[in-house]
This record gives sequence, C-alpha cells and structure tokens, in this order.
Amino acid sequence: MNTSAFSAVWAVIRKELRDISRDRRTLAMALLMGPLLYPLFMLGLSTIAEKRTRTQLDTELRVPVRGAEHAPNLIKFLATQNIVAIPAPADLDAAILNQDHDVGLIIAKDYAENWKLGQPALVEIVQDSTRRDAEIPNRRVRAALEGYSRQVGVLRLLARGIAATVSQPVNVGDRDVATPEAKRGLLLSVLLPYLLILTSFIGGAYLIIDATAGERERQSLEPLLATPAPRSAIVSGKIAAACLFGLLSLLLTLLAFKLSAQMSDGVGRMLDMSLLAIFKMLLILTPMLFIGTALLTFLSATSKSLKEAQSHMAWLMLLPAVPSVVLMVNPLKTQLWQFAVPFLAQNQMLLKVIREEAIPGQIWAVYMSTAFAVAALLWFAAVRRYHNETLAISG
Repeated sequence: MNTSAFSAVWAVIRKELRDISRDRRTLAMALLMGPLLYPLFMLGLSTIAEKRTRTQLDTELRVPVRGAEHAPNLIKFLATQNIVAIPAPADLDAAILNQDHDVGLIIAKDYAENWKLGQPALVEIVQDSTRRDAEIPNRRVRAALEGYSRQVGVLRLLARGIAATVSQPVNVGDRDVATPEAKRGLLLSVLLPYLLILTSFIGGAYLIIDATAGERERQSLEPLLATPAPRSAIVSGKIAAACLFGLLSLLLTLLAFKLSAQMSDGVGRMLDMSLLAIFKMLLILTPMLFIGTALLTFLSATSKSLKEAQSHMAWLMLLPAVPSVVLMVNPLKTQLWQFAVPFLAQNQMLLKVIREEAIPGQIWAVYMSTAFAVAALLWFAAVRRYHNETLAISG
C-alpha cells in the first residue's frame, strides 16, 4: 500500500464507500428516507394548514350566544358575515374548555338600554386562548364585532350631523416593504432550515459511526491502524468518505424538495427552489457536513461499542433545533457576529436564501472561515484520539 498521504486518504475513502455499499439496507435508509420523508413532511404540514385555514374561513361558523334577544340587529349583522348564532349551553365556559365550541358570545342584559342611551354596550367573547385550532374562529368573531361597532359609530355621528372623520383624527395606513419572496418564505423559515441543517449535520452519521465504533467492536480497526498510513490520513479518509455520502444525501433531499414542490399546488409552490438556490444551500451546508462528521468521528472514537456511539445521536439531533427555537422565542436582528456561531449561522444564511436576499461577500467570508476553522479543530481532536493505542481495543 502506498503510504503517501494522498494515496492513504484515497485508499481509506474507497474502503469505507465499498463497505457501506455492501449494506444495502443501511444505504437505502440513509439515501432515500431523508429525501423522501422530509419533503413529504413539509408539504403535508403545509397542505393540512392551508386546508384548515381555508375551511375555517369559508365555512359557516356556528357560535353559541347567550342573551341574543337583547341584540337582534347584531345577530342579523353576524349572519351576513356567515356567523350563525345558536342557543348557548347552560355552562358556556365549560363548553369552550371541553372544546364543544370554539368561541362563544355573552350579550349583557343591559345591552339594549345602553344602546338606546348611546353608551358602549357590552358583548363578551368567550374563548380559550391556548387552543390554536380556535384562533381563526376567534379572529372571525372579533373582526365582525369590530366592524359592526365601527359601522354603528359612523351612523350615530351622521345622525347628529357630524362628519364621521371627526372621530378619526389620524388615518393610519400600512406600507409593507417585504418582498413577495420574503412573504412566501415566511412559512418555510420555521422548519426548512432545521431539516436541512439536521440533514447535513448527521448526513454522514451512518458511515462514520460504523467506520469507527463499528469497526472497533468488530475488531477490524486494529489491522487498519497497524498499517504505515499516518493516523491523520486514516481520519481524513474516513471523514471524506462520510462527507461524500452525506453530500449525496443532502443533494437528493434538495432535489426532492424541488420536485415535490413542482408537483404540488398552493403552499407547496413556495418550495419551488431554483438551481441557483440549491447551489447556495449546498455551499452553506457543506461546512456543517464537515463539522458534524468530524464531531461524530471524535465521539465514535471515544465510544467502546456501536451502541454507545449511537446513543450520542439523541442529543446531537437537538443541536440544529436550538437556533430555530431561540429565534421563535427571541427574534434577533441580523448582525455579522451571528454568522460565526455554528447552527445559528447556517440558520441565518438559509433564511436569506429562502427569502431570496443577497448575501454580501463579507458575510460569506466570516461564515466560511469560521465554519471550516471549527471543522479543522474537530478534525484535529479526532486525529489526536486516533493516536491513542487503546482505540483498537473493543470493550
């Protein structure tokens, strides 16, 4: 065997790829499950959300109303908004809590009296604010009541010979500068970055865990370490093979997203990514692939068995979710330092691609230099671990 660094690395790459190709079940799981399941998962959620929203907005909304006899005109107005009043149960609060109804109304007994006196008449909305499935019915009822209130207010002013504009000293308008691409990408900004970062981060997990912890358990790592090949070349070969494997899985996932989006309607069209966007995403996620593979190489080298190495996957899969959760709870303005933080940097970069925003060269420079520096540090840690002679001993 040629002991030059390049030849050693290439020999290890061929060995690992040949070994993983023999395990056809693992190969199929790694290369097909992600590309198939992730797009179906995203499009399925989008389709369900779209259908639920359309159904709740367009269908007749039946709302239990207590005291409907006190406000007949209001009940008629609600009917014009496709909101039908029905008799309220004895315990309306319990009915809402038990999800028998999404929203209810209580019209005060003194509604008619206050109405005649020109004073505010009380109409109470009964809702459970923790129920997300009732958000749209709640908004429909609230918007209808606010519309009715504005309409009656204008008529009262006109009846007294007062221009309706007197009660509106400031006319507030909205000017949304968000691009259509950014609006379309709003729904995707929650799940898509996490799924792509996760795919790249653990894309080489199947190969690298088996190539280190698996070989150690099968006691086939010792003959490899006994060769004249430098340990750094062995580690580099294993990482390179896993990265090639993960890159193929990532590419298939992105192409599956594009293909499935083109075949879908409605919200799914938001995933119709261009080839340029796919190239940018691959460029962004490649450093994360190296970081994840190098980290898994080090963790697998410190594990005494395949099962112990696989146990790390439980917490590793949570790491890509951290930026998404943090940004949902505490949204941050984009700043240069964010592109030097692993996972957060990938999240921010992918959001820019999804929103079709230009990425300045300075950001690319900070991101690439920092990401590959982290990957190099983890590679060095893995090489140092491979110099430990106890690595070849199983158990």
